[in-house]
Amino acid sequence: MIDKTGRKIEYLRVSLTDRCNLRCVYCMPEEGIPKVSHEEVLRFEEFEKIISACANLGIKKVRFTGGEPLILKGVEKLIAHTSSLGTIDDISITTNGILLGDMADNLKKAGLNRVNISLDTLDHEKFKNITRGGDLNKVLKSIDKCFSIGLTPIKLNTVLMRGFNDDEVEKFINLTKEIPINVRFIELMPLGEGLKYYDKAEMKIDEILDAHPELVSIKDKSNVATVFQAKNALGTVGFISPMSCKFCSSCNRIRLTSTGTIKPCLHSDEEINLKPFLNDKNALANVIKDTIYNKPEEHHMDKDKKSSTHRMMFQIGG
Repeated sequence: MIDKTGRKIEYLRVSLTDRCNLRCVYCMPEEGIPKVSHEEVLRFEEFEKIISACANLGIKKVRFTGGEPLILKGVEKLIAHTSSLGTIDDISITTNGILLGDMADNLKKAGLNRVNISLDTLDHEKFKNITRGGDLNKVLKSIDKCFSIGLTPIKLNTVLMRGFNDDEVEKFINLTKEIPINVRFIELMPLGEGLKYYDKAEMKIDEILDAHPELVSIKDKSNVATVFQAKNALGTVGFISPMSCKFCSSCNRIRLTSTGTIKPCLHSDEEINLKPFLNDKNALANVIKDTIYNKPEEHHMDKDKKSSTHRMMFQIGG
């Protein structure tokens, strides 16, 4: 599937829920979120219809996100369905890792290829503060479990925040020297709860590169991250810079929300409701094709200093 700017769109990110078992300060309000009615949220069989339609149109890569996708009972069945389509080359999940250790075996059996774990600190007390009550030990045990069963490569998604975790950058870099893990530092975005912290907590990727000349640029398949490696390191260090170095020209993805809308751009307010077309395969395929063809050329966060989407981060999975 090619959009009007010539980009090949082959990556679908599926937000299964906006609920989460943590309350990270830059992502979700402390009091939680208003409950979405059962009728508004897609059922697994409806997700399956949309994923199947996308696969038929050329989607090759699917990532399940949330909220926290692993809080949903039966998520393994959805992964198994996606795997059974035969045309999806890569099935992954983004998770906070709290439940991952107990579920990893079944997820791998279902067809999950790899995991991204959101982890913003390696300090136990700081983790508890950032997540408002989370247990870092559970995440570390999940990482060990994934290594032990070969659910790899593992990426750590680390949102950079001045005054929160900027003093731990070297710890994360050193982690890649000790184990074959891929750290991805992500610039804080002025979106949702992140707007409250953006002015004070914003950091640019160049600050880290200037402070760590031992990191050497390497070739990587990612069209989102610029990837580096320290000498003799087992893992890599990547940087995702939607603000200081946006990657819109190579964006190859669309997003499906848990309420059944397609977001052709994370930071656009544009959404197309797929629910009216779920019982008509041809109509569903046509609206997806049309949405992809008209995908916005770029976002304007660099100029506007905020995202244009009305969605919160926990509703679209990043």
